[in-house]
Amino acid sequence: MADVDVLVVGAGPVGLTAAAELRRHGVDCRIVDRLAVPKPYAKAIGVLPRTLEVWDTMGLVRGALDHAVPHLGQLVFIDGKPSPRVELTLSPEIPYPFATLPQSATERLLTEHLARFGTEVERATELRSVEMRPDEVEAVLAHADGRIERLHARYVVGCDGAHSLVRKAAGLAFEGDAFPEQYMIGDVEVDWELPAGYSMRAVNRDANGAMDDMLVCIPMPGVRRYWLSMLRPGSHAGGEDGSSASDAIGLGLGDGHGPDLGQIQAVLDRLSPEPTTASTLRWSSAFRTSHRMVDRYRNGRLFVAGDAAHIHPPIGGQGLNTGVQDAYNLAWKLALTVRGLATDDVLESYHAERHPVAQEVVGRTVHHARTVRHAGTGLSSDGADAEMLLRRQAQLLVAYPDSPLVQQQAADGTPAAGPAPGDRAPDCRGLLSDLASYPRRLFDLLRTPRHVLLLFADSEHASGDGAARLEACAAAAHRAAHGLLDAYLVTAAEVPQDARPVGLRPPRVRDAAGEFRDAYAPRDGEALLIRPDGYLSGRFHPAVPERLTAHLRRTFA
Repeated sequence: MADVDVLVVGAGPVGLTAAAELRRHGVDCRIVDRLAVPKPYAKAIGVLPRTLEVWDTMGLVRGALDHAVPHLGQLVFIDGKPSPRVELTLSPEIPYPFATLPQSATERLLTEHLARFGTEVERATELRSVEMRPDEVEAVLAHADGRIERLHARYVVGCDGAHSLVRKAAGLAFEGDAFPEQYMIGDVEVDWELPAGYSMRAVNRDANGAMDDMLVCIPMPGVRRYWLSMLRPGSHAGGEDGSSASDAIGLGLGDGHGPDLGQIQAVLDRLSPEPTTASTLRWSSAFRTSHRMVDRYRNGRLFVAGDAAHIHPPIGGQGLNTGVQDAYNLAWKLALTVRGLATDDVLESYHAERHPVAQEVVGRTVHHARTVRHAGTGLSSDGADAEMLLRRQAQLLVAYPDSPLVQQQAADGTPAAGPAPGDRAPDCRGLLSDLASYPRRLFDLLRTPRHVLLLFADSEHASGDGAARLEACAAAAHRAAHGLLDAYLVTAAEVPQDARPVGLRPPRVRDAAGEFRDAYAPRDGEALLIRPDGYLSGRFHPAVPERLTAHLRRTFA
């Protein structure tokens, strides 16, 4: 018999997300990390709008909003001349903006959140080996006091970085290459008068138009505090120029020696758009970037997430955010499986859904890095596709249309408007309930570890036989999901509040502001099923119990 349901290896943002979500879903888990204390460094700092939505559902977004700062856009300078400013402004219906938060703060917030479930990170605990067996995994752990523990877990999730032991034990390939340039990074304060909240990119080009000098400065919480990334002078480390880079993995620390204030000041003297002085160096490092990804996200009872599954250039803050969403995707599926309620497709869907996402992110960041190398250009907010480009950067366009858990094609076709099965479920405001005088958000209803069924009633289904059929759908779906489903009747703004007797199930919310109708384009009598990770599982029109039950059996045994 296993000692624990799930062992999570690695207590960075990805591992902490996995453990916290497993505990929120009621799973017994342990999380170990070889470091005795967390590293107090900024490291990954970009927090994307979709990640803030994830943290909203998890119940920890308030802390992030209190400690992060907005990332409003980017000032671009090419050969000392200003280029058009990039604005990171999304449509007003998107609840959260782009933001920055030092990784050390992210880890602290996640650790405190995990502790609310009674689970602490077991630090100075190193994974030495993993052996998979038919019914469990044996993990050998070395503790700080010299004790060796043989732990038996039903599943192991490797969030242990680019050199992942879990990935190696699972026999997963990790193919890719390294870029030749080496970079320096520093966490400093600068005294310039550039607009607050904007990052700054300065690039110089050689006679052939290729980049030969570069500085990126990203704002962080604090007074004029920035995360600086710079080309290392004269750097050349092999890789995509044709020389060997077979041993280079990850956002590595190069020779381990970061720049001092004098070296950082020299770069600022060359590339800053106005005279400035750097001070208060908190941390620096040197590195070069690689791009690699696994061939599979799972082998039996072993899973990988985050840097253990994919690494790529640190452009647009995609790495940490993609890893957090790996963990978010996996946790609810492991929870159903541990409880014996999941079909075989549930765990298989982890690779089916997340591997294409990693392919897109790696491909996009590598393409962007090559563009910057050869032309010095960066993200643009011009043109008709600016909004879609920003949404992709924000990871709001991540979707799972080909997942085995998602409805592939409705009987009467996918609606022409509104999100399709596999798409992210957008938020909307102005929902009124019978027991609250204030409006609610849809995300308030989705802040649950269960599936959520939304049954839309306009005129015909607001009362009488139509309403009775929707109530029967809710009852059937609740049974098919073993009770792990919340249902709501969403009525149109035009439907009077007294059109349906108070107290009937499912509970009612009224789309008083019309935002639900605008966001989802629902049809009278339609059912929308949303998964615990905030993605549409299916749309059913007309909603009938048999169709809902058949679809839920893709997920629930």
